[in-house]
Amino acid sequence: MDYLTIEGGHKLSGSVTISGSKNAALPVIAATILSDKDVTLTNLPNVVDIQTLLKLLEMLGGTLDHHDEHSVTVNNGSINSTKAVYEIVSQMRASILVLGPLLTRFGECEVSLPGGCAIGQRPIDLHLKALEQMGAIIEIKSGYVRATAPNGLIGCKIVFDKITVGGTENIVMAAALAKGTTTIINAAKEPEIVQLCEIIADAGVKIEGIGTSEIIIEGTGGKPIEFAKEIAIIPDRIEAGTYLCAGAISRSDITLKCVNAQHIKASIDKLESMGCRFEISEDEVSIYPPNELISVNLTTTEYPGFPTDMQAQFMAVSIISKGETLIEERLFENRFMHVSELNRLGADIWLKGNIAAIHEVKELNGADVMATDLRASSALILAALIAKGTTNVHRIYHLDRGYENLEGKLSALGAKITRNR
Repeated sequence: MDYLTIEGGHKLSGSVTISGSKNAALPVIAATILSDKDVTLTNLPNVVDIQTLLKLLEMLGGTLDHHDEHSVTVNNGSINSTKAVYEIVSQMRASILVLGPLLTRFGECEVSLPGGCAIGQRPIDLHLKALEQMGAIIEIKSGYVRATAPNGLIGCKIVFDKITVGGTENIVMAAALAKGTTTIINAAKEPEIVQLCEIIADAGVKIEGIGTSEIIIEGTGGKPIEFAKEIAIIPDRIEAGTYLCAGAISRSDITLKCVNAQHIKASIDKLESMGCRFEISEDEVSIYPPNELISVNLTTTEYPGFPTDMQAQFMAVSIISKGETLIEERLFENRFMHVSELNRLGADIWLKGNIAAIHEVKELNGADVMATDLRASSALILAALIAKGTTNVHRIYHLDRGYENLEGKLSALGAKITRNR
């Protein structure tokens, strides 16, 4: 099984190009099911999750024409199956995003219950309840969600009891081909949802309230839509935030290219509070960290608040920040599994419920550590960048699900990091 070896203590410098967003690409790929025409997706990140969902489209009967590792033309006019099998869906939770578009276009589907990172319960009950409100008949049997809409989905008012990114995405796609108007109250507002709504609106579907908590969609009544010939995926804000943390923890000046600074404002604001200085242009962000970082407290919450997907990386940075840091994780109950591994490197982190207290330490020391989920793996690598000696990060298949060539990009910045097989 692959693992990474990192020799700590090396300064970083230079620039890094941010890849397309995994979390934006996944719903866009699922949305192609709403069309029976060609659509070309560009700036796709070359990561395992993207490859998995594209494979699922092929298994459903769609056709793919790969131009290079970052672009593909999809045609779902030939879909002849509406069953998303366990073999694929068990590998990542995002596969559940095919539920809405398959059901709204074909009137039936069968989707395996999802798998993915073990960071806590992320039930799909909100997705299913909303689809039932739109007229779907849903049964969970033998590990599959079986949904039918014999008369098509009907637009209605949907109020989410809690903000759900995946639920918002699924219902936006379902509503696109539904009959009548669907109003989503308490919708998620992430940039990835904004892009999804924008590409559907560009395809002729009337959508109001894009980027707000209330989205109104007038469906086509079952008629497939035709997307723009080419859709470019937005930059990955979590990858961008991770590289900013790499600069901060190693006290290195680095520049991010192909990035949207507005999407990473929460991370920039926290790093500024810790003493970092920034230069921001249209699609570049440069970070200039101080010699000594100041500790700041943070609480994870929905966009535009501080993202849970950046919590582990900021925890790594906080290990060497002056004073005590308190991190409150409000979204996922198991998202502190990286704490014990960071402590193996010499961190001083204490947990009580959903709050972590990080006390400043003067140095870290290399050790063998194990990644427990996607973002935890990047936090361990960040800590390893400044640890004395050598750190081996095991179970990096988590990393490969969401970061494109992280070791190559860090090496280009000056890190001593190698992949071992």
